[in-house]
Amino acid sequence: MADLWQVTLVSPPYEAWTYERPSFFPELSAGQRVIIPFGKSHRVGIVVGPADAAPKGVAIKSMIWPLERTPLFNEEYVDMAVNLAARQMVNVGRILEIALPRGLRTAAVTFRVDKHMAERTLPGSVRPAEIGRMPEADKKALMELWCAGRMRVRVNAKREAEERFVSLESDPPWAVRPNAKRQIRLLEYLLEHGPQSLYALRYALGDWTAATVAKLESVSIVRTGELTADTLAEVDEGGAGDPCGDVCEYTLTDEQQIAMDSMTATMQNGGGPHLVHGVTGSGKTVLYLEMARQSLANGRSVMLLAPEVALACHLYRTVKKRFPDAQVFFYHGYQSPKKRERTFKSVSREQGPVLVVGTRSSLFLPISNLGLIVLDEEHDESYKQEERLAYHAKEVAWFRAGLSKALLLLGSATPDVKTFHAARQGVIPVSTLKERVGNSVLPGVELVDITDMKGGGKLLAPETVDAIRETVEAGNQVIVMLNRRGYAPLMYCVDCAETVRCPECEVGMTYHKNRQRVVCHYCGLTYSYPLTCKKCGGTSFIPMGEGTERLEEVLQEKLPEGTTVLRLDRDATRRQERLEEILGAFGRREAQVLVGTQMISKGHHFPGVTLVVVADGDLGLNLPDYRSSERTFQLLVQVAGRAGRGENPGRVLIQTRNPGHPLWTEVVTGDYAGFFDREIARRSMFKYPPFSRMALVRINFPADYSDGAAAVTLFGDILREQSRKLGIDVLGPAPAPLSMLRGRKRFNCLLKSDDWAKVRTLYGQMTSANPNVRFVRTSLDLDPLTTL
Repeated sequence: MADLWQVTLVSPPYEAWTYERPSFFPELSAGQRVIIPFGKSHRVGIVVGPADAAPKGVAIKSMIWPLERTPLFNEEYVDMAVNLAARQMVNVGRILEIALPRGLRTAAVTFRVDKHMAERTLPGSVRPAEIGRMPEADKKALMELWCAGRMRVRVNAKREAEERFVSLESDPPWAVRPNAKRQIRLLEYLLEHGPQSLYALRYALGDWTAATVAKLESVSIVRTGELTADTLAEVDEGGAGDPCGDVCEYTLTDEQQIAMDSMTATMQNGGGPHLVHGVTGSGKTVLYLEMARQSLANGRSVMLLAPEVALACHLYRTVKKRFPDAQVFFYHGYQSPKKRERTFKSVSREQGPVLVVGTRSSLFLPISNLGLIVLDEEHDESYKQEERLAYHAKEVAWFRAGLSKALLLLGSATPDVKTFHAARQGVIPVSTLKERVGNSVLPGVELVDITDMKGGGKLLAPETVDAIRETVEAGNQVIVMLNRRGYAPLMYCVDCAETVRCPECEVGMTYHKNRQRVVCHYCGLTYSYPLTCKKCGGTSFIPMGEGTERLEEVLQEKLPEGTTVLRLDRDATRRQERLEEILGAFGRREAQVLVGTQMISKGHHFPGVTLVVVADGDLGLNLPDYRSSERTFQLLVQVAGRAGRGENPGRVLIQTRNPGHPLWTEVVTGDYAGFFDREIARRSMFKYPPFSRMALVRINFPADYSDGAAAVTLFGDILREQSRKLGIDVLGPAPAPLSMLRGRKRFNCLLKSDDWAKVRTLYGQMTSANPNVRFVRTSLDLDPLTTL
């Protein structure tokens, strides 16, 4: 009787297929990678379990070769993938594709034999296609070598070369000829998207990229190889003092000890979620490390997650110093595929407890016997992935913690409203830290009314400039936040009164003075500046609005001579090492002022900062999104928390054109409970989460696709008709706030229900009626963070 197994593909079409285990194969288990024949090619598949019987009338093919001797991950991990796939309404293979580093899902491999068997002539190296054509006796002989550990697998040299990352070696302007269009296009792409593999560049730009990269590398404008970020975390820059700081040598405060006792009880009673609601500077990291110590002492593994790479780097250095003898791994999405592949395999092989530090992708590491998962800044939107597949790290962490009976710590000074509501309802235990540790106290927050400050490129009120100057002259430091990068968000044509707009996205293009280009922040399209107006042919433009570049320029002009101003935003930190350089220099007090976007709002500890300025507190407050108030409150409270963390008291100035908004009372007093009570009442009234299960259906099609509007109408008719039967409220479809993106028209449809199963049923009914899946794309975002 044939030994049949279900194997799911980790490449399109991501489906599970039935294959036979050859007689010479070793025993198989769920979670094991195998190479299988698929059509005329060979693919990597993951064994998900035995198959009951072969489908009728189908000839079953045999597996070709295993890619490891023991499963890469266990059944618990497979359960996680199955659960997430069901939630997102995708195949399990789609989840596993996202989880696995690229090198672990390619069949472009070669098997090398360490030593030939004397009694049989076998090749020294062999590829999957060659194994498939071998006589059965040779396959059996090779398998004996494989099982004895005398046969290794390696990614083919060509594919391995494509995995090398290309990174910028210098910031613009670059020393390239103006007519070197391919070089400029590649450099602009790297500047906008960050380091990319040669494979990704070839896919995005064309086959010419390899030669262009080689040319730019020869003149030291780009480099290829491992990412600098791979090693940054292992280097103590010394910029902000001891990376471990006060979290390695400490005495718990009374508040911290009470929290510790409560968290320990949760851990000992079968784990589960636990909210740590502590003001900025209250020592939440100390609690994470102490709970990690307990988990490791119990022989159980730990995950410590931060929302961004810079914060994860700092946390990794802290952990390495705090736990010098522990098996510590560092993992994030900006590492090279080769680096992530090594870590993935190493974690899978570890028998004892490990400690992993990283970003959201770390949740997909195959860690066994998890005892603790920490999501620091649990409210942060970076934990939600929007592209490729919409999922939230918190949901994955929740499920993994449940499977392992682990403690899930959710830490924040401004928790997600849904998380805090669950705590208020008694669903989640909560520990509260109301006081900062040490001698520092929470800063005072003041509003600066800039209602009458109009035009003339004015960014900062006179009293704000005076406060910055006084702080600098006193020898202290200042952080100024403006959550909008570039020099000006709009370029206005004097001759025809039109603004420069992106033809692919129909949004205004941002002027970047340092780059001398106008840029679309959504699709990355750029034009060199000066430019000619597409409508009238004029060349006279006025920059309208302000971004961080312009703010940096204004401060340099207004502050005393010799004042150093640094800027921290995506444009200034395209090179990962540049981010560390900026943070390090400011931490060493080599600069007096740090200007930046929301990147400066969380996690950073600069004792010399006594003044924080928010240049435009109204930004984002009135977006067409039900979470706009929550997002604004969290951002402002977080950035305010950067002030007064040393011996000197802090002060926060928030500029606003709407000083009567009720949010300001809560921001000024740091009253999270007051904000929550007002926000939860509003959400209850309009049936927003947590009082409903909300999903966003996104529909898009090429702008020149003539039948796109008819498809949207068809989807709308099905949604409205079927929703009445299921009891789901449907809003839309309607043009999305960003109605066109990357040349595709976009429509949104909002669903509100009391049950996720109903939402999935409705979405399934809609997608099954898609008239043309080639042109019309749909996606389902459960509990969306943004509806733009």
